[in-house]
Amino acid sequence: MRIAYGLGAVASGVKDNGFSYLLLLFYSQVIGIDARLVGLAITLGLIIDALIDPIVGYYSDNLHSRLGRRHPLMYAAAIPVAALYFMLWNPPHGWSDMALFWYMIGLGTLIRVSFSFYEIPSTALAPELTDDYDARSTLISLRTFFGWVGGILIAVLLFGAIFPAFSTPAIPNGQFNRDAYRLYGMIASGVMFVAIMVCAIGTHRRIPLLKAAPPARRKTLRLIFSEIFETLSNRSFYALFATSAFGLIAGGVSASLSFYINIFFWGFTSAQIALLTSSVLISAVIGGLLAPLATRTIGKRRGAIIIGLVAFLGAPLPILLRLFDLIPAGSTGGVYWFVLVATVLDVGLIIAFQILAVSMMADLVEQSELQTGRRSEGLFFASTSLLGKLVAGLGVTIASFVLTIAGLKAGADPTQVSPEAIWRLGALYVPTVLGLWMAMLGALSFYQLTRKDHEANLAALEARRLLE
Repeated sequence: MRIAYGLGAVASGVKDNGFSYLLLLFYSQVIGIDARLVGLAITLGLIIDALIDPIVGYYSDNLHSRLGRRHPLMYAAAIPVAALYFMLWNPPHGWSDMALFWYMIGLGTLIRVSFSFYEIPSTALAPELTDDYDARSTLISLRTFFGWVGGILIAVLLFGAIFPAFSTPAIPNGQFNRDAYRLYGMIASGVMFVAIMVCAIGTHRRIPLLKAAPPARRKTLRLIFSEIFETLSNRSFYALFATSAFGLIAGGVSASLSFYINIFFWGFTSAQIALLTSSVLISAVIGGLLAPLATRTIGKRRGAIIIGLVAFLGAPLPILLRLFDLIPAGSTGGVYWFVLVATVLDVGLIIAFQILAVSMMADLVEQSELQTGRRSEGLFFASTSLLGKLVAGLGVTIASFVLTIAGLKAGADPTQVSPEAIWRLGALYVPTVLGLWMAMLGALSFYQLTRKDHEANLAALEARRLLE
């Protein structure tokens, strides 16, 4: 069951990899739309989708069916997600920039909304499958590991096999061949469909053991929004909410510019990027082992802050060294291997931080139940997803403006970009991302729930059940 639950995150990893790392590159550099227009389309799609997430979460928490609260929505999402994702990477030929702009908004929104009907209920299963403080970090570590693995393996396939296969005399670099993305869309869509079904079927037998929806009652919009606000009126939730906001803005900037940094700033080849990407599999192992260890020894909040400080201060180091000419230009020799090792270690720490943050959110469920009398796993994770999508789109928009200020135009040939533009790319990237990461850690410091508090909440809930 735990493996099936973890494998479900492969779908999230593949989807996030495409939206975060490839979409801006594909529509701006391959299709040739202005990067600012692409960034705006991504942001608007995220805003529309984000407003729907709390409704999906609330609906999932209160759904009455013979398959429980979560599984009907998970099963229903599989086919729409796969079909729409394939269409996103196959835009019509000959359309104007504005027509493709609306195409991106429409399809991007539909994909994200469809995916929310899988991701929110499946993520909400974690605190239902176990209420143990340490076991939750282990379960979420497994899910996070598979999420990263899914994203990494699809990227390795893309850079290691698909892009080289589509390198032609007319388009020497397959990264700029739109036919490569058609094949990518087909493969990625199939993987997402299989992962969703594996998670839903693999956890199906646990349905009788999961928490039941509250008794059916007449719901009005006033009651629904009153319950939503009551559930989310929690200081520690606000801390995680802000943490997620700053983290996902930074993640949106970092992910959207990652391939630009590798291709333009470092000058890595497709083969080098494939190796660099695949090496992050080691990072997933590091993060998956480190998070539960930190949970058991120093606690989730303290562990997240310490790990985050080390990770986020170390992340810009290779770029800073290059900007100040402390390491040579180019992708040969020790430079590539230095970047690879630094990336593996840093991403491993970032993964551990993410696991701890999600596990801390899961621990708020019992505290909220004690205060409100309702189990609201879906609403908690959906609300974080809401703000995350809003600000992740802002991250993509910021990234598009970084590219514009740096002087990287749509359709730019990496061999024709000036050294000044490449230097500006790195010089803008470092302070933007570092400032956002530091704000994220500042927000996390306001989270209050400890292991002792969690165990007290469980005991109080058990005492309440005995009295009922």
